[in-house]
Amino acid sequence: MAYEIRVPALGESIVEATVARWLKQAGEAVAAGEPVVELETDKVNLEVAADQAGVLTTILKGEGESVGIGDLLGTIEVGAAARGAALAAPAPAVAPSGPPAQPATPAREVNGVGVAATPTAQRVAAEHAVDLRTVPGSGPGGRITKEDVLRSVGAGTPAVVAAPEPVPMPLPAPPAPVAALRPAPGPVPAAGDGRREERQRLSRRRQTIARRLVEAQHTAAMLTTFNEVDMSAVMALRTRRKDSFKERYGVGLGFMSFFTKAVVGALKAFPMVNAEIQDDEVVLKHYYDIGVAVGVEEGLVVPVVRDADRKSFAQIEQEIGELAQRARAGTLSLAELQGGTFTITNGGVYGSLLSTPILNAPQVGILGMHKVEQRPVVIDGQIVIRPMMYVALSYDHRLIDGSTAVRFLVRVKELLEDPEALLLEG
Repeated sequence: MAYEIRVPALGESIVEATVARWLKQAGEAVAAGEPVVELETDKVNLEVAADQAGVLTTILKGEGESVGIGDLLGTIEVGAAARGAALAAPAPAVAPSGPPAQPATPAREVNGVGVAATPTAQRVAAEHAVDLRTVPGSGPGGRITKEDVLRSVGAGTPAVVAAPEPVPMPLPAPPAPVAALRPAPGPVPAAGDGRREERQRLSRRRQTIARRLVEAQHTAAMLTTFNEVDMSAVMALRTRRKDSFKERYGVGLGFMSFFTKAVVGALKAFPMVNAEIQDDEVVLKHYYDIGVAVGVEEGLVVPVVRDADRKSFAQIEQEIGELAQRARAGTLSLAELQGGTFTITNGGVYGSLLSTPILNAPQVGILGMHKVEQRPVVIDGQIVIRPMMYVALSYDHRLIDGSTAVRFLVRVKELLEDPEALLLEG
């Protein structure tokens, strides 16, 4: 009896995926509930598990191929026929377009001791330097899943970190002849003359980011307004409270909780910025789900802090830290990436002094934070040095007038320069 492996429902607004890698090869035994293939979507990577135990007999979609919901990926032989299929071990029906997948084993040896863990759990454990022997498994037969590893990371499971291998220092290149430093006359050298090029397939996430950014600029009347914030009061408060805050809540007091609270206060004052356009109607949101852009290897993802108006500074800092950690590990769920009402992006962590953020459609507003710099400003007729940050609000002019956008950003500035007001407004 053959069991079909098909592409499951991928979540809201996701209709297509790419086969990232096969975790099993044709002819390998598969346990019930064990991941067989990993799919890459524009938001997250997810595993497709076998509903029944048996032997993977055919692979119908190779790595790198695009698939839709319900497409047939492969088949698993179950029952008595599975034993014969395991002995036959046929080759995959479709050869992967990339390099051949390595056999994935359900158990991994750590210092000679066998540990049952899924391939993704092994990868996440390696990324976080977690000793799998210390992680209790909740999967079938006590197998360790990626959720088990992430729980252990959050609980502070001791890690085993291998010492890095010494890397030999490269020898300095010989000095170039003086004549070689001057370009010789003649045609530009062709690619075969040492001008290397490399082609790489755009990931599903990068393709979607590109498409959505272009769509945002084509469908919205996007404008940006700027202001600057004196960060003295926020930085002084952080300095006074950072040690006790860390000791009490186990997380640092960063800028993001202040900005999240300030944004919520401004959204309450200007509710149209917390809305979206659907056809010829405006949908006003009476809740505050704030997206926080996180940089990952393939671009930005925007996990959402739900009901930010009901959360304390500590809860916001803890949630943003956890979401950012899972974003970089590639383990966010689809639900954590959907449904935000407004977005905050912080280019300052990369050194950006000023930028124009692009809307995260269908939202109509996004706030850009930037680098804090000591700059001269005039206060009460005196030139003083203050830690200043430029802030930018990009907005959809179809719904938000310029005066509303300017006043919204001024309100954010006022709340940040008087952090005590955040306790009332945020």
